Amino acid sequence: MKKLLGIGFWEIIARIILRNRVAFLCVIVFISIVMIVQWKDIKFTQTEANLIPADDKVNVDYTTFLSHFGEEGNLIVIATKDKKLFTPKAFSSWSRLMKNIQSNKEVSLVLSVNNLQKLSKNDSLNTFELTSLVDNNKIQDENYLRQIKSELFNKLPFYEGLLFNKKSGAIRSAIYLDKKIINTKARKDYVLNKLIPEIEKFESETGIDLHTSGMPYIRTLNAKTIIDEIGLFIGAALLITSLLFFFFFRSFRATLISLIIVIIGVMWSFGILGLLGYEITVLTALVPTLVIVIGFPNCIFLINKYHQEYQKHANKAKALQRVITKTGTATLMTNLTTALGFATFIATNNSLLSEFGVVTSINIIAIYLLCLLVIPIYFSYIPAPIPRHLGHLEREYLTAFMNWIVRTVKFNRFGVYTTAVILLIFGIIGIYEIKISGSIIEDMPKKTAFFDDIRFFEKEFDGVMPLEIMIDTKRKQGVLKLSNLKKMEELEQTIMEIPDLSKPLSIVNLVKYSKQAYYNGNPEYYQLPTSQEQSFILSFAKNSAKNAKNNLMKSYVDSTGQYARITTFIKDENGEKMDAIEARIKQKADNLFPPDRYNVIITGKASVFQKGTKYLLDNLLSSLLFAFLITAGLVAIMFRSFKMVLVSIIPNLLPLLMTAGLMGFLGIPLKPSTILVFGIAFGMSVDDTLRFLAQYRLELSRNDWKIKKSVFATFDDAGISMFYTSIILFFGFSVFMLSSFGGTVALGGLVALTLFFGMLSNLVLLPSLVLTLNKTLANEQVFIEPTFDILEHTDEELDELEKKKN
Repeated sequence: MKKLLGIGFWEIIARIILRNRVAFLCVIVFISIVMIVQWKDIKFTQTEANLIPADDKVNVDYTTFLSHFGEEGNLIVIATKDKKLFTPKAFSSWSRLMKNIQSNKEVSLVLSVNNLQKLSKNDSLNTFELTSLVDNNKIQDENYLRQIKSELFNKLPFYEGLLFNKKSGAIRSAIYLDKKIINTKARKDYVLNKLIPEIEKFESETGIDLHTSGMPYIRTLNAKTIIDEIGLFIGAALLITSLLFFFFFRSFRATLISLIIVIIGVMWSFGILGLLGYEITVLTALVPTLVIVIGFPNCIFLINKYHQEYQKHANKAKALQRVITKTGTATLMTNLTTALGFATFIATNNSLLSEFGVVTSINIIAIYLLCLLVIPIYFSYIPAPIPRHLGHLEREYLTAFMNWIVRTVKFNRFGVYTTAVILLIFGIIGIYEIKISGSIIEDMPKKTAFFDDIRFFEKEFDGVMPLEIMIDTKRKQGVLKLSNLKKMEELEQTIMEIPDLSKPLSIVNLVKYSKQAYYNGNPEYYQLPTSQEQSFILSFAKNSAKNAKNNLMKSYVDSTGQYARITTFIKDENGEKMDAIEARIKQKADNLFPPDRYNVIITGKASVFQKGTKYLLDNLLSSLLFAFLITAGLVAIMFRSFKMVLVSIIPNLLPLLMTAGLMGFLGIPLKPSTILVFGIAFGMSVDDTLRFLAQYRLELSRNDWKIKKSVFATFDDAGISMFYTSIILFFGFSVFMLSSFGGTVALGGLVALTLFFGMLSNLVLLPSLVLTLNKTLANEQVFIEPTFDILEHTDEELDELEKKKN
């Protein structure tokens, strides 16, 4: 392996690149064209992220529910508390709005005050029939509208919680979309191009503010915000990183080529998504920006090395060749470790994370190859750097910073270790304060109108996130047995006692309404029939179900009458209460419906997402441990020394623990977005460790294995690149804090903070550990001859190689 990646190998690579410049540029152009062609296959996901494997019981239960009742998340609600609604002008506009909405093929049913149907008894047919609550010929009469409002609030308890809030006076309409379009592009087109314009037209006509929500609406606007932010992230990342790059190097030419490289990388990232057939999700949308943030540090490392080489001997051709020859394996390994950090997500058994891991890993290697090829070729064509371009190697602020680090490592290692222990304790204590969030909406953009609408519906109607209970009676028509209906009513009473849940909807409500209708609409009879009443009241209800074209019963009882559905909505605070809520419902359900005779499933999007978060946490912690093991194994293979493994892991573990502790103390919960922080940060932070150790190994051979002299000489070479790349990464990831999404903000801020801690840890703690432990390491022959030749080679070694070849 040492021979494979040794001096000769990279000398050959350097010669191939520099002698075939035009060919390589043509290949890059060709690949770029191929990738651009793939853009046509890029699609945005129309489904929600399911964080649980398909064969997991949670998903099996959810799929079983969908097989009996279809897609649950097809409800859009529109509401207002404005008292002007029951005035002739406003009510007429409201009626037109609802009729226009109903006329769209994407809508299967609209329930609203203007088209509300009352249930009444037809004795001649032994059935119930629906009659209109509102006579459209009288809606210009304000007194009539007041009567309608009074009748709705006082005589139709079936619709309470569904269409009105009796306490606050809020009125809402329920729009049920065609279940076939819920996970298709047609849903997005309808919401953005038809529904929203209609709502805005109504608001303009009446001056009444409407609140709109429901899963299809939330998902559509959430997805639109993600798409809009892709351009924001790319633009901001390009601007910030290029400005920083120019500030460091003061070279327009170096900045330009770095900018071109990362732009090509961004083009390739979109092409790879199209080529692999992956959809743009909340995670893969971050990949183009990650390419920019990771690409610039590669450019910095190679260009900085080129300037250092040129400063030594003022020979451009020699400097370009030695950039590749000296640093080839080191840059390859550091990029591989970064790619491996992201690749660990592939092992999570989750398609969302696996696709993110695959795409990001491929793009990291692609941007590395671009940098390795383009930078030497570009600088071979342009004039040699002038003194102004090399001035960054001896800047006063950088020199002062590096001198402070050297002094700290040289004279205050006890203080370094004391600080590290204190920070370790801080992190461990903070970890115990971390909470796990299973909230669907917590990461949604909080400054948007649709997020405010979610909070409105949580306040007025106790939430919009569905929680479903499915009861299998294990016998046909078992649902309509009075004994089972009474058990369901008792279970619903338990649900109503839970403050975080809304009033449940089920067949029980319809049967109660049937009894009320049988007794001529008297609201005092809104209750389940007695055993004496059940035969004729339930026969009326069954006849109604057979005759009605659009009856609500089919939404809550399957076609066989064996399965019943109870729907409630949960306030999406942070998901902490979900387990307790489900446990309480499950305990009551098991008492009412013994598991040996019934099967009760608790599911729904809110429940699946919360369980998915916990599943993701377990898997990502495992993948992070896997990343540690890979890095440890790589270092062990390279240096064949357990002490070197400790030296490489400890400085990268401490920043992760500090960030975790900070999350605990600041109340930032563990959720899908923040869990990703640790894998990403570790994969990128360990690069600095490997670069430092590689340079340190080189300095040992240069300085006759004198430990202190070698450590401090390492700062003169690797320290500058480590500082530059860390600053670029810090500000690059900070770009994500411009997002409207809380999860993306947390991801960017926490990764940036962790990488900043990682830089200080690698520049201060790492050399301190090397100085402390290397009294024995320097004497280990295995360290002197590493398995992998990842180290930069001395000028003498390269000169000797050239002499042999000549």
